[in-house]
Amino acid sequence: MIAPSSSPVPETVVLRGRVVTPLTVLEDGAVVVDGTTIVWVGRSDRLPQAWQLPDATDDLLLPGLVDVHDHGGGGASFPDATTADEVRTAAREHLRHGTTSLVASLVTAPRDVLLQRTALLADAVEDGELAGIHLEGPFLSHVRCGAQNPDDMLPGDPTLVREIAQAARGHLVTMTIAPEAAGVADGDDDVLAALVESGALPSIGHTDASSEQVEAAIDRSFDLLATARGARSARPTATHLFNGMRPLHHRDPGPIAACLAGAARGELVVELVADGTHLADGTTKAVFDLVGPGSIALVTDAMAAAGMADGDYQLGPMAVRVADGVARIVTEDGSAGAIAGGVAHLLDVVRQVARAGIPLEDAVRAASSTPAEVLGRRDIGALAAGRRADVVVVDADLRPRRVMRAGAWVA
Repeated sequence: MIAPSSSPVPETVVLRGRVVTPLTVLEDGAVVVDGTTIVWVGRSDRLPQAWQLPDATDDLLLPGLVDVHDHGGGGASFPDATTADEVRTAAREHLRHGTTSLVASLVTAPRDVLLQRTALLADAVEDGELAGIHLEGPFLSHVRCGAQNPDDMLPGDPTLVREIAQAARGHLVTMTIAPEAAGVADGDDDVLAALVESGALPSIGHTDASSEQVEAAIDRSFDLLATARGARSARPTATHLFNGMRPLHHRDPGPIAACLAGAARGELVVELVADGTHLADGTTKAVFDLVGPGSIALVTDAMAAAGMADGDYQLGPMAVRVADGVARIVTEDGSAGAIAGGVAHLLDVVRQVARAGIPLEDAVRAASSTPAEVLGRRDIGALAAGRRADVVVVDADLRPRRVMRAGAWVA
């Protein structure tokens, strides 16, 4: 279902510009859309005569972006939403800026809240507003709680995982877990097994685990997914690598080294909140150099303030203040605490990564085709014949001009 504010395009339309594919940039390319589907992509001088070539433009044509970790935007928060309108407000804030497939993220909360919010988000997936659901918790480390409420964190509970998955109605994509928490990665009927059984991917994050504990969790998750019927992806993920984790130290490598090694082996996809606030550009570039865009999913970790002015917001039970474009928890004494999610759109993250020196096609791949693989979707994530007609038209500075989703222009 396409947002009512979208407008249809003619049955067949030819778009021309610099076309960004997963492997290269076609300096003068064309994308042909027929109805809701891309039917041809290539150099403009090879366009079949059946279609009329428009005049050359300076536009860049990107695939619709795919964000697999997003808590809200436009003043609305997924963890705090109680109505479909609130969910729609947040989703469409990102849609207008080029994110045509969005996974809504919840934060750690009491059991009844998680089940209610998950059911609400499942409705939005089935209405076409969202692409899936991610739970960041509740089986996390109190030591690495970040902007989450440690009072609501629990030991691993496979029964709760199954209840959440039932509320999600097949739309649970990932759940962030700390491998060292009791019941998470103990073997047999643990949280890892319950997630894979439910069609979801374990995502390592908010953890104070040792490198050995994380390596074991990656290996077990990878093996479980390899033998699971209908697994959406062959690889687990890591939730916003570096953030909410024990720091890397040469005598205590911790989770970061294990996640980087797993990604380099092709056994893990690491999320990066590469917005210039959560990570230094040099860190982002190093990860791209080490593991490549096929093992990186750029994410926003956005909260309600994305697209909004500085001010006071909410992220679950936590009060958040955005000042100078950075969201931080408001502590008991009123001072600024831990970073509390992002305020960028995914296109802003792509721009930041490209400015850091990453080739544009690699930055775009990490924000489109790689996260589409996390979702288990083969119909989105690239400008290629047979894919859904999700196209983002941007200027030379990667500022959005027009967004097409499933062949319809977004208002």
